[in-house]
Amino acid sequence: MKLKDSQTFLNLAASFAGECQARTRYEFIEYGARNEGFSALAETVDKIVYNEFNHARMFYTAMQQGHDETIKNVDISAGYPFKEKWDMTENFRLAAEDEKKEAEEVYPHFANVAREEGFDDIAVLFERVAEIEKSHERFFSAVYNALKEDKLYRSDKPTEWLCGACGYKAVGTEPWEECPVCKAAKGVVLIDVCRLIK
Repeated sequence: MKLKDSQTFLNLAASFAGECQARTRYEFIEYGARNEGFSALAETVDKIVYNEFNHARMFYTAMQQGHDETIKNVDISAGYPFKEKWDMTENFRLAAEDEKKEAEEVYPHFANVAREEGFDDIAVLFERVAEIEKSHERFFSAVYNALKEDKLYRSDKPTEWLCGACGYKAVGTEPWEECPVCKAAKGVVLIDVCRLIK
């Protein structure tokens, strides 16, 4: 079977579109975090935005396999979420939901279809992206819970806090409100993601 005649081809197109949309939705979250003074959190979300860009790029590249001619159009029917509002905390919860669905349902299903159709390399791509999306889901869930419980910048035990602007470090259960060296606001403090993900 040729890729362009397969369900896997349509699944790649849907995945490309989904990753492009996820990238934009997460840019909304990054924008909201930055506007609320959480620049360090925004920088971390921006790394996930770049991950989503690369997922889209990989799916797009996979679609091009064996195509010398331009792919003029691919009609796909798929549902995409439009749940996020302008509430930063809630948007982290919604992003976690979306990543979980991709990691546990969508990409494993697409991998099975690809394998059944004889596209083992594409099946592996779907499986590996599913693993990455699972890590995104853990991050978004952890940040949502930390924001909801006001623990983003609080720890039950002494933690090293690092100013993302000048590099000043201090140990404590909370960082400073204003960096004692460069006067950067608390939102510039780099967040220990491993501390949040239990």
